[in-house]
Amino acid sequence: MNVKTILERSHFFSGISRASMAALTEICVPKTFEKHQMLFLEGEEGTSMHVLAEGRVQLFKSSVEGRDIVIKIVGPGEVFGEVVLFEQGLYPVTAEALTEGQTLLVPRHGISYLLDEERFRDDFIGMLMKKQRYLTERILDLTVHDVEERFCRFLLEQGGRREEYRIDLTKRDVASAIGTTPETLSRLLLKLRTEGSVDWTGGTVHLREGFWRERD
Repeated sequence: MNVKTILERSHFFSGISRASMAALTEICVPKTFEKHQMLFLEGEEGTSMHVLAEGRVQLFKSSVEGRDIVIKIVGPGEVFGEVVLFEQGLYPVTAEALTEGQTLLVPRHGISYLLDEERFRDDFIGMLMKKQRYLTERILDLTVHDVEERFCRFLLEQGGRREEYRIDLTKRDVASAIGTTPETLSRLLLKLRTEGSVDWTGGTVHLREGFWRERD
């Protein structure tokens, strides 16, 4: 695992100075994980922020009724668990691996030491502000866009405007990622298949020729 390369490929760290990047590289701890492994649990004492190198990780909260509510599905290059660095000492969600993969642990004590340096502190605060804007946009997306629109946006995130996508997640996981139930996603896929616009067979989604042009 090349720690520096992973950090450089993460949008979260874009714009950070070379000096700050070098300092971060020194404190990161690589870790591998298995499918369905819990990386941390909601309410558990938090010691590190994570930078996902490979695989997929699901973040979810448990409701008072005992139902799991998926907050986000994290992909390579994304950061999660950063809240324990500043806001609180406990993880606010559970992180479960959907696939096997690798992550970088960024220890809280290491970040605390680096924040004593003004340039690094300015860089890091800027990164946290970008993450905050993403969460705000995510809330707006779930509020404003209907399920079909969110499904289409999910496809675009998998590789832009194409007519075929290879999806390495289950339909249940995709439903969670777009903020709906598996039943609602199944009804949507049946509707789109009946219309002849979308066919999800196995791990491949096929779109009708001109699908994206029709949505403009």
